[in-house]
Amino acid sequence: MGNVALTFFDEIHREALNAFNLAEDQKKFTAMPSDALKTCEEDLSRNPVVIMASNVPVGFFVLHAGEKIRDFTANPNAMVIRALSINQKEQGKGYAKEAMLQLPAFVSTHFSEINELILAVNFKNEPAKKLYEKTGFQDRGQIKHGPVGPQYVLYYDV
Repeated sequence: MGNVALTFFDEIHREALNAFNLAEDQKKFTAMPSDALKTCEEDLSRNPVVIMASNVPVGFFVLHAGEKIRDFTANPNAMVIRALSINQKEQGKGYAKEAMLQLPAFVSTHFSEINELILAVNFKNEPAKKLYEKTGFQDRGQIKHGPVGPQYVLYYDV
């Protein structure tokens, strides 16, 4: 899948991201890109990333570092992945999997001090957990309470 690339958010992506749609059962597990972008604008420790396919935004997530991720880890060189979503009409095409496979190299290139990636996935979101585990994330037994119930905390050593 050579047409997938990760890039930092730019204003040229905003219109497409604002038009994202998610199924109702997915909305409870993630933030819409437009909402996540507002949070990124208020918190500069959050870096918005766009998943591109053939130069079209098909997905989105946030890389979050700094003091505000200490409820996940004491590692000062860790980064949390937040608000991952794939536009509903683009789902099932392997974009999320390819993005997660490319992510370690992307992080190493742009955040050379980062040695660990972390994400939380709701117990009820088994498809997402399976995706993350297929791409190298590990469940080390940590559980975190999230807005819609318990979450697995998954790790990837960069």
